[in-house]
Amino acid sequence: MSSPVAIESKPVTLGVRLADLVELTKPRITLMVVLTALIGILLSSGGSVDWGLAIHALFGTGLVAAGSAALNHVLERDLDALMERTADRPLPTGRMRPDTALLFGVGLAVAGLLELTLAVNLLTALLGAIALAGYIFVYTPMKRISSLATVVGAIPGALPPLMGWTAVSDRLELGGVVLFAILFLWQLPHFLAIAWMCREDYSRAGIPVLPVVEPDGRSTARQMLLYGAALLPVSLMPTVLGLTGSTYFLGTLALGCFFLAVCVSFALSFSTDAARRVLLVSVLYLPAVLVVMVLDRVA
Repeated sequence: MSSPVAIESKPVTLGVRLADLVELTKPRITLMVVLTALIGILLSSGGSVDWGLAIHALFGTGLVAAGSAALNHVLERDLDALMERTADRPLPTGRMRPDTALLFGVGLAVAGLLELTLAVNLLTALLGAIALAGYIFVYTPMKRISSLATVVGAIPGALPPLMGWTAVSDRLELGGVVLFAILFLWQLPHFLAIAWMCREDYSRAGIPVLPVVEPDGRSTARQMLLYGAALLPVSLMPTVLGLTGSTYFLGTLALGCFFLAVCVSFALSFSTDAARRVLLVSVLYLPAVLVVMVLDRVA
């Protein structure tokens, strides 16, 4: 499907152009990427953080994430134009040319990979390249053809804390893999809740998310419960591995039970309000877990 807008429809001010460039980077998602990478750095450092290395790692990771987001805007501009929640983005409205966004995204991504390669280590840069390629060349086109794209997309989305870990250790270790698994499992109820709430939008754009493919909600509920239940024991593994103590264990146990409870609530009602509660709790859950992890680490 070709883009509904190929050129800018009218001149835009410098302020609008800068705001649009920032929007292309999906700043809230990029910030979360940087924060989760920081957690990997803190836990891998064992209490003695090399902040020079950390800044390079976070900067490079953030650039790769921002570049990936901009390239996603380019590739999905036709779909964005069909959905209410994305129709006002810079490319569907014609405020920005696709080639401008493409150049911006490629520049950010390449700069980020170079930063990781030259100032951090090759393993972390390789993980960044895998995240970039997985998001742009696998997840983004797969969204058009299969509901499994949600699961596939959670893989690059979960790599930042592992990148933070390898930035320090320069090795793939169990601690970093556990952080990856926590973020991977958290994403799925979160995105399924969004998909349920926006299923009409996704259907209009022809995106086969699970609530569109199976609209009765049973499969969506089962997967929410599956991933929410799996998240509970996996989220406790940092304490089992000795990376965190009892404060983290008890705090995360309570948070995980609450998260699972709202997933159960959705499974009992299939309502939009219940999906909204899953989304809200998921948005609160991850930062809360990260804060408890840091507090436990510095206590």
